[in-house]
Amino acid sequence: MERKHFFKNGLAALGLMALAPLANSCKKDSEELSGTTTGTGTGTSTGTGTGTTTGSCTVSPTETEGPFPTKTPSSLVTGDIRSDRTGVPFTIKITINNQSNSCAALSGAIVDIWHCDKDGNYSEYGGTGMQSTNYTSVHFLRGRQTTDSSGLVQFTSIFPGWYSGRAPHIHVHVYNASGKSLLVTQIAFPTDVCNTVYTTATNYYTKGKQDTSNASDNVFSDSLATELATVTGSVSAGYTLTHVVTVAA
Repeated sequence: MERKHFFKNGLAALGLMALAPLANSCKKDSEELSGTTTGTGTGTSTGTGTGTTTGSCTVSPTETEGPFPTKTPSSLVTGDIRSDRTGVPFTIKITINNQSNSCAALSGAIVDIWHCDKDGNYSEYGGTGMQSTNYTSVHFLRGRQTTDSSGLVQFTSIFPGWYSGRAPHIHVHVYNASGKSLLVTQIAFPTDVCNTVYTTATNYYTKGKQDTSNASDNVFSDSLATELATVTGSVSAGYTLTHVVTVAA
């Protein structure tokens, strides 16, 4: 299944009611090609784009982890996830709050993230119709950290590129300290920042602006208000992303 058709044409044509089943189906396709995901607390989760609300405290939307989830996340405990990837410097700061404790910071939570490189490719996958470039033997732009007393994890990365049919994004999987899966979600970026990077930054501007906006993205279109991060900085100095993810632990 070609990736751009999976995200842009197939899901859009079927509508929201078919979003989760189709995403799960394509995730299974990718796992059949590259192996079932494993690792401490790893599970399958498909997205509805809705969260649970108690008072003013809302659990972040659940989204699909596929089609390129980290295969063995427990082996990638690192804060610097760049490996050999080059691009605009990008610091990722994610705070995990606990709805079950009045949205207080959740310390000791395990947080996995993964995203594509500047060219829109993922590590651990490739050589198929979903991603032609073969990166099955490397693990760039994937990592795991444990939240501190403020519920914070921080990663050193590069600004992600984009691929057809999806708005730029980061995948996030949160577990409790025992490895139980609490939430799989995604993080969106402000359009103005993306436009600046993709039209002016070296090795990004050759591809130009993304072809899918946040508003038309199949993941973010119904949940952007709670999944849009704050991103500050510049192409020359690098960018910093800050975002709060709320779970029910």
